[in-house]
Amino acid sequence: MSDTESSGGSTMFAYALHHHRHDDLLRRAEHERRAREALRLRRAARREAATGAAEPESHTRRRRPGSARAV
Repeated sequence: MSDTESSGGSTMFAYALHHHRHDDLLRRAEHERRAREALRLRRAARREAATGAAEPESHTRRRRPGSARAV
């Protein structure tokens, strides 16, 4: 077997390994992007729910009693 035959096989293996790693990195990056997006959406939903629940209470028509004021 000559040097070109043996190095050609390892070059193809290195090339295939490179593509496998590249594809794996792309999959991981996409997974992390989706996870961050899901987290962002959950946080936004919680914020919206918190402001939505507090909003009706903050605009009540009843007046506060005079004794409730801070000094």
